[in-house]
Amino acid sequence: MPPEELPQFAPDAAELEAAPEADLTDEAELLDQLAHADAASAKRYEKQLQRLWNRSGSPSADLLLKRGREALEVKDVKTAIEHLTALTDHAPDFAEGWHARASAYFAADLLGPAIADLEHTLALNPNNYGAIFGLGVILEGFGDKKRAYEAYLRAQSIHPHHEDISAAVERLRSQIEGKAL
Repeated sequence: MPPEELPQFAPDAAELEAAPEADLTDEAELLDQLAHADAASAKRYEKQLQRLWNRSGSPSADLLLKRGREALEVKDVKTAIEHLTALTDHAPDFAEGWHARASAYFAADLLGPAIADLEHTLALNPNNYGAIFGLGVILEGFGDKKRAYEAYLRAQSIHPHHEDISAAVERLRSQIEGKAL
């Protein structure tokens, strides 16, 4: 059911390591800047926001997140799920732990648990456009194009320049909104 390639729900470990320290640490300000930025500036705000969201406040939780993502990158899904489950047990209020585990569940074709973890992510961080996009990908895979499109539009309202989100919106727009005469 899932596409051959895992959608990019979250940045990979190497991308986060290379991201500059955030100029801004106020999430609301970063979200506002991201929503109103041009395409070039949006990438900078996106990296700053991702860096902010990836800080658990606990070195052990950060290590579990890093190891889980690294395992997922080499397609060791079982190990990724183990690390990320330890993370969600250790830091249940850390939204990015749930988000990362959703990606691992998706990679294992465990779509029910992936949806549950995405919902948990969004309960903790309703502005996580990656989680909203991931939910849209799964809904589209189930054939629920209307709800997938709504999820993509919500994600796009937060991050208007995200290429995968924009492509998903355009792909479904005519199917949902109809074709202009």
